[in-house]
Amino acid sequence: MSNRSVKDAQAKAEILRRVKHALNQSKVEDIEVPREYISSSEHAAGSDHVLDVFEGALVDYKAHVLRTKADGIPAAVKEALEGCSSVVVPEGLDKEWLSALKGVDVRVDLPDAQLTHEELDNTDAVVTYSRCSVSHTGTIILDGEPDQGRRAITLVPDRHVVVVDADTVYPTVPQAVEILKSNPQRPTTWIAGPSATSDIELIRVDGVHGPRTLWVIIVTK
Repeated sequence: MSNRSVKDAQAKAEILRRVKHALNQSKVEDIEVPREYISSSEHAAGSDHVLDVFEGALVDYKAHVLRTKADGIPAAVKEALEGCSSVVVPEGLDKEWLSALKGVDVRVDLPDAQLTHEELDNTDAVVTYSRCSVSHTGTIILDGEPDQGRRAITLVPDRHVVVVDADTVYPTVPQAVEILKSNPQRPTTWIAGPSATSDIELIRVDGVHGPRTLWVIIVTK
């Protein structure tokens, strides 16, 4: 370790020591935070109303939405990947979902054989499952389970096809957070439409922080 690195580490340690000391000496009492926001709904998760609100928000975000039964997932995935010659999938994704693909190079991202950023950048799309969603905000949440994969595979390819089980679409954010609490150590990715940002002149630019195109396949009973 260089002298500069040693000095940087010592400086950080000293700063943290002073912060810890100051907190221990603080007389400030904890403040109770009011939590009066809406945490439930009269509509059940996955109900027709919830799915309609969810789809409306996604379309407003310029996402493509398909609804299908479970046996229609392969055809929906094929439609969503039209024009793509390569796709990356996490190791735990249901292989049956890819059964309708012809002439598409399917690359499986494994924990012990991860694709490089360059390989992901040269891959047209990614297909994943999802953990849960929020209808009011049109948000889809991933938490790194084997059928969702690591965060990089959902951020680098230009198209993301995500399968959402209707029963996992909740009306409010607190309901979704309650689901995520079962595995609080997992990193989460919250998706609200294709990646888009605006500069100071409010000019929209797509694909800066993630996929430029989002396809959502909602699986109903």
